[in-house]
Formats: sequence, structure tokens, C-alpha cells
Amino acid sequence: MGLEAHAPSEVSFDAVEDQLQARRKACRRGQGPLGPEIRLARRSRLQPRAFRYASFMRLAPQETRTYFVTAVTARRRRIFQVSPNAELLRKTILDYHAQNRFLLHAFVIMPDHFHAVLTPAADVSLEKAMQFIKGGSSFRLKSKLDVWERGFNESQILSAEKFRSVQRYIEENPVRRGLSPTPIEYLYSSATWSFADPMPSHMR
Repeated sequence: MGLEAHAPSEVSFDAVEDQLQARRKACRRGQGPLGPEIRLARRSRLQPRAFRYASFMRLAPQETRTYFVTAVTARRRRIFQVSPNAELLRKTILDYHAQNRFLLHAFVIMPDHFHAVLTPAADVSLEKAMQFIKGGSSFRLKSKLDVWERGFNESQILSAEKFRSVQRYIEENPVRRGLSPTPIEYLYSSATWSFADPMPSHMR
């Protein structure tokens, strides 16, 4: 059963502040009756409500967790115009897919960005799935400069019509940009990969 889409209940930090000193050591270790509550109060006070709400939404039922995502390189540098770099990103994406971090329905690696349609695993947030890809590729590239812009763009996919439209858009992107005469001749996309996950069953 998915988590309900609401913010966790807040605990008043002021209500437990007086007891913090006496139980400091236990609280730091997560022990004692007040440890978790104090830490939750601190997080609740520091985190914007929208962030807390979004974190619960990311682990909603799987039927609502298929996304079209886009990440762009830092300053739009054409890092993946170089074939070894594009192959490294491709391998990073496929490696995490093989580790069952997410279902991968479509992807394309362009010189300065990548698109994908993915469904994170049940215990993986969308942000974590993107962190695997972006952080993993940055680590492997070992660049002294930033590889990615912070964050990413996302669009939820809830229908078969949108799924097919986005999949087509992704795989035809190299053709529209003049990088390949046909989708299947472009090496760094799901058009040339026979193991893409099918459309989620609830959309069919």
C-alpha cells in the first residue's frame, strides 16, 4: 500500500527543548523516548512544507510513478558529444537499471542533456533514481568541472497516449537535431537497445 500524500505531523521543538540537555547523548544516538521526536522537530522546523510533502509524494503507489525526466549539463557544455563520455553515461544508466533501481522505458543521450522515461523501484524516490544517474556518471567521469546543472525536469506519465508520445519524442530527438538520419542509427538511445521495459501494465 502506498503512503498517503500528506506531510508528516510536526512535533513542537519548543516543547522538548528543556529536556534536550539531560538526554543529549541518548538523543544523538536515536535512543530514549525523545530522540526521534527532537530530530523530527528540527527537520520540520528547517524543511519547507512543500519539500516534506513532495518527499511523501515520491513514494506514492507505483501506478503514479512513471516519469519523463530531463537533466542538462552544467552551462550546457557538450560533454556527451565525445563518444567515450556518452558511452560512460549510457553504461551508468544501464548499470543502475540492471541493479533494479528503476524500470527504464526509454532514454536518449544528447550532447548537452539526456531524456528518459523511468519508473523508480518501490523503495527508491525519483530524486534518488536521478542521483544514481547524475552522481554515478559524474564520479566515473572524474571531471574537475561540474558535469550537471542542479536538479532536473520531470513530467508525470499517467496514460498510454502520453507514454507513446514521449517515447517517440525521445527516440526521434537525434534525428530532429541532425545527429542521425534515423532513430535506430543513433547509438546512445533506447531505439538501439532491446531490453527497454515495456509500458506499465496499468496504462495498457
